[in-house]
Amino acid sequence: MSNHNKSVKTEIGQGIFWLTLNRPEARNALDANMLNEIEKAITDAEANKDVKVIVIQGAGEKSFAAGADIRQLNERKSLEALVPGMQGIYNKIENCSKVTIAAVRGFALGGGCELAMSCDIRLATKKAKFGLPELSLGIVPAAGGTQRLSRMVGKGRALDMILTGKIIDGEEAERIGLTSYFVEEEELQEKILEVAEKVLKKGPVAAMLAKHAVHKGYDIDQDTAMWMEKLSQAVAFGTEDKHEGTLAFLEKRQPEFKNR
Repeated sequence: MSNHNKSVKTEIGQGIFWLTLNRPEARNALDANMLNEIEKAITDAEANKDVKVIVIQGAGEKSFAAGADIRQLNERKSLEALVPGMQGIYNKIENCSKVTIAAVRGFALGGGCELAMSCDIRLATKKAKFGLPELSLGIVPAAGGTQRLSRMVGKGRALDMILTGKIIDGEEAERIGLTSYFVEEEELQEKILEVAEKVLKKGPVAAMLAKHAVHKGYDIDQDTAMWMEKLSQAVAFGTEDKHEGTLAFLEKRQPEFKNR
C-alpha cells in the first residue's frame, strides 16, 4: 500500500511504515503543507495495527530535511511561535507508540535536525550534515532543538553547535551521540532494514513501554522514573506477548508476538 502526493510519500510493508519527505527540489524544506502531511502520516501509522516501525527519510541524495521554509518564517509574527506547530508535531513523533527511525543522508539542518532528534533511533551517512543554524536568522531552535540536543550530546556540545551554528557530518554525529549509527552511503538502506528487523522481532507492547519509560523518565527524579519502569513491567507481565516470549525462549524457538 502506498500513497503519493506532493510533499510526503508513504508506503507500508512487512511492519514498516516508510515516510519519505518528498520535496527534493527544495532540499525537502519543511513548509506548512509538508508539516501537515507529516502529522497526518504519523496519525495514520499510529492507528495501523500492522505497523511496528516508522522510518522517516528524505527523497533524493542531497537532503533529509534542510530546515523550515525561510520565506514562510519571514512572514511569521510573534504570537505565531506559541502555537504547537513544528514542536507539537515532533513531540507527537517522540510520543508515538511505534518505534521511529530517522535515516539521514545529506542536510538535516534546523527543523530537519530537530525532526531527526524526535525519532528513537538515528542513522547517518558520511554525507549527512547536522546543524542548528537558526541564530543566523535571528531566531532560536524552537522545535525541540535546545532541549533534545543538550540531552543527547551534553550541554557544552549543544551550546557550541547552537551558538556557532557549526555543521557536523554523520561520522562526528555518531561520535558525540547525536546518531546511533554511522554507515557508508551505499549501505544505508541495508542498515535501515537490519535495525528495523531487530526491532520487529521484539514484543511490540514491550517496545512501546520501554521507549516511553526512557523518554518520560529521562527528565524526572530517578525514584519516580524507576516506579514508572516498574509499572511498565507490570503492564508487560499482563500481556499474552510476555507468556509467548518466555515460552518461546524455553522452547528454543522464535516468538510469535500478537501485540496483546
